[in-house]
Amino acid sequence: MLTAKRESRGWSRKRAAKELHRLGESRGLPELDAIEKAIYRHETGRAVCRDPLYIELYCTVYSATSQELFGDITLTVRQPDRLSGVRSHKFIPAFIEARQVVNLIAQEAMTPAGSKFGLECFRVNTSNPHGDCVLYVWPFGVAMFHLIEELELPNLAHLAIWRRQTYARDLSWASDYLSASLSASVDASYVLSTYWVHTPSWSAHEIDTALRIMCLPRILHERDSEMSSTSLAHAELVERSLLADGFEPGEMTSFSFKGVSLGYASWSGVVYYPIAPRRALAEDEIVNVELATQAMWTYCEFINEQVERGNDPEVPAQYGWRFLRGVRSRLINARPQETEYHKSMRMAILNTSGTLDRLSEAINIIRETSER
Repeated sequence: MLTAKRESRGWSRKRAAKELHRLGESRGLPELDAIEKAIYRHETGRAVCRDPLYIELYCTVYSATSQELFGDITLTVRQPDRLSGVRSHKFIPAFIEARQVVNLIAQEAMTPAGSKFGLECFRVNTSNPHGDCVLYVWPFGVAMFHLIEELELPNLAHLAIWRRQTYARDLSWASDYLSASLSASVDASYVLSTYWVHTPSWSAHEIDTALRIMCLPRILHERDSEMSSTSLAHAELVERSLLADGFEPGEMTSFSFKGVSLGYASWSGVVYYPIAPRRALAEDEIVNVELATQAMWTYCEFINEQVERGNDPEVPAQYGWRFLRGVRSRLINARPQETEYHKSMRMAILNTSGTLDRLSEAINIIRETSER
């Protein structure tokens, strides 16, 4: 019926897309190319049109009722009181140099935190206005905040906006905290997110796609968006479209196990839903892998930055290429009693983060300069 209505007006799909865009642009409808692709999917039956905004615009443009265009349809509009419970883990690292580690441990009264893949570190609980927070420090010069925030999300669009808005806030807070503690200028490097989904509200056919979107939430943003109400409306529209049509980005790695868990890792972060909590991974298992991974990524980034400045990297002798080689081995190789679930998660995080490549490059650089 959609095709017949369009052709009765002598319109191409591009012309129909322009009409929908003209009416829906202020309400968050995406760009023309995306609308034209949506029209193609709706007309060919590749995707059922369940988006309330598209349905409304089709009815307006074609002067028809929803019954006439779509027959009996059930709109999958999420109710405002249906919230997904998510625990956000943010890892916020900074390189402070090895000589500052003793000062930070003393200033913050830190205590040994045990080993994360053979990497001994220290920790202390810190005060953060937005959630529970722990500060870690490794003797090779990496400090890292682990910020835990409880979220109740009406939809994924709100998560995408919240994530982008809070990253600058968290980086500023972490930089200021470390700078004040060490009486020296420190800049936190980045924020890496891991989401533990404990109370999902998506339907059975939506949840896998929802977790993929959560793992790569920037897909909902417009480039250089100012995060206004219009940005939220656009993100909600894109979310509904992806939930209806599916989302399978190539740069994402799954560590899901049927009937046990759903898990995904990407450059942007990690998401995990334990379907069977007693058989799935524990929350701290993922956290510990991320702590070790991000600590080494940050250390290797420091080495890489020195190279890019035209300098031979200078690192403490005990944390040179042999140390890095040992860390790479511990990160790559499975332990005798490691479960398949843990191994799959560990390798997904390591591969998507690029840490293994950075470790190999750092080993070669430090070894080359030390043998001159």
